[in-house]
Amino acid sequence: MATCAPDPLFPLEDFHDETAQKASKEHFKIPVSSEMAHEKAQSHDSTITNSEVKLAPNPDSEEPFDAKEAQVLPQIFISNKTYTYDERVALFCDHIIGQCSAEDADEAISFYIIEKLASKRYWTAVWKTSPEVLLVNCDIGDLPFVGVLVDVNCTPCEGKSLPLRVSVSVAEPYSSNIANLPRELVEDVLREHDYSVPILDVYPIQGMGADVDNIAEYLEHARFFYDFLWRDWDDEEECDEYAGLIEKRIQLYYDIQDGTIPGPISERYRKTLEEYRSKRLDLTKFQTKIRGEALPGEAVECWKKYYEMSMLCGLLKFWEDLRLRSHGPFYPRIYKRRKGQRTSGRIVTHIVAQIMTTDMIKNFSADTLIQQHDSLSAALDSCFSGDTVVVFPGEYHAVALASLTDDITIKGEGERKEVLFYSDPSHDNFVASKASKVMLMNLTLVQHGTCDGIVVVESGQLTLDNCVLKCQGTGVCVLTGASLVMKNCEISGAKGAGVELYPGSIAELHRNEIHHCSNQLAKDSKGSQGGINLKVLPQPQLKLTDNHIHDNHGYGVTILVPDNLYKASEDLEQTASGDKNETDYLSKALQKLSLEITTNKLESNTKGDIGLLRKMWVNS
Repeated sequence: MATCAPDPLFPLEDFHDETAQKASKEHFKIPVSSEMAHEKAQSHDSTITNSEVKLAPNPDSEEPFDAKEAQVLPQIFISNKTYTYDERVALFCDHIIGQCSAEDADEAISFYIIEKLASKRYWTAVWKTSPEVLLVNCDIGDLPFVGVLVDVNCTPCEGKSLPLRVSVSVAEPYSSNIANLPRELVEDVLREHDYSVPILDVYPIQGMGADVDNIAEYLEHARFFYDFLWRDWDDEEECDEYAGLIEKRIQLYYDIQDGTIPGPISERYRKTLEEYRSKRLDLTKFQTKIRGEALPGEAVECWKKYYEMSMLCGLLKFWEDLRLRSHGPFYPRIYKRRKGQRTSGRIVTHIVAQIMTTDMIKNFSADTLIQQHDSLSAALDSCFSGDTVVVFPGEYHAVALASLTDDITIKGEGERKEVLFYSDPSHDNFVASKASKVMLMNLTLVQHGTCDGIVVVESGQLTLDNCVLKCQGTGVCVLTGASLVMKNCEISGAKGAGVELYPGSIAELHRNEIHHCSNQLAKDSKGSQGGINLKVLPQPQLKLTDNHIHDNHGYGVTILVPDNLYKASEDLEQTASGDKNETDYLSKALQKLSLEITTNKLESNTKGDIGLLRKMWVNS
């Protein structure tokens, strides 16, 4: 059984060998959308024009190898088939992994590949390897890989030594993505490795028949496992049900794909993963350089590298926790200092427009202090508590909307559809408020990218009046202790609930339209959050008047109840039928919550008007 972690004090050769064996599987590529994945594959496609590199002298002379120009590589096979969440789970959890432990995952993947290789033993492929393998001490720039056309012989794959390898030989005509790569150099490197390479480093080319295309698809599945589902700490820790862990990572992958996990969070996850990989490799290399007993300085450096790696490993495990979803925990993220009022006590009206005319200010009183800005960001940065920002028709971007800490009013001049605010995908939130009183009026908010919430009320009170909210990520989130007043607004397209109330929050919603929200969660009907979502401990307060809530996936209003609370109620009426018990508990929940629901229109929501969800959220 693998050790929990390498001993940081000693250069263990066994650990180094084990790490080297796993090098072929630890790609840890960034989870991206299917379109981006296909684009990335195409960018690494071997049909690119041959490049040239500055070659180092060969070992026997002062001059580089005498290289004959290599041909352009043929195109590799790339499957156009897309897979759903359920299909991935069935393939990896049921068919490939099954009851295997993490320690046996390599063998399970190898068996899966061997099963298909029996259909075709000989074929042609592109061998892709790291530039450092062939181009030592060469100027390679940003070259992602070195590719060489090879003939593959799968016969040796009947042995189950890991990682799985195949026999290769340089194919005719000699082809590479590097025009001046000497064939002699390639032959020398292959000879050193007994003409065998990891099977996941070979990519079958197009046009070799259905059997080879199927082999290529099987290899893609194996690479997907190591790129997105495997973690190098898996076989260092005990896991009772490894297939269950893989299922969670498949969910993580698809939640990143469809934006359930916001883009900024997935980007931080990616960077942390890259840093962890770098630290682990750095530790391994440092250990291998130690000969004999470690010197005091070497021991200290080993411990330092080990703990840096361990801290990142723990952070990555936290990122992978399934609570990091659009319905997961939102913590206050605004650290901007509140300005308060000006020392002079004066209030300023900020006008956002490229050009000012006298007509723009004809409705202002004679004593109004006016300051003009070309951009919304400049106006918000100049605001103090009590100021008003008047935005004239146009399209605007404003990072400062994600950190509103002073009591200000932002209102559009003219029709709300003419004053458009666009989000910045590189920031967590679109609009986030922590002030006592903030008001947004007569605006259209268009969410581009997958930010956390189109609007997040962290504390204080936010008023939305006559606004349109076009979501791509999550909807309006009201955190514990915060308050939302929303009237005459329209919310659509949220991947989670249109409005989500956290425990102890307050919301008043009047004459709003909330529709087509939570539709991206259709693959999980039990997790559908619907139009409005309430978490009940401690109880939020909700007042609904004259709202139209329709065409949402899930209930119009969803009440999320901790499972243990629901079971306590079930114990009171063991003999009652399931449907009756559900209805009775819903009635009791509505009575206990501070809800005022009058003259609203709820229709065409997939699960009904109002309902309970259990096991979705647990009070911590």
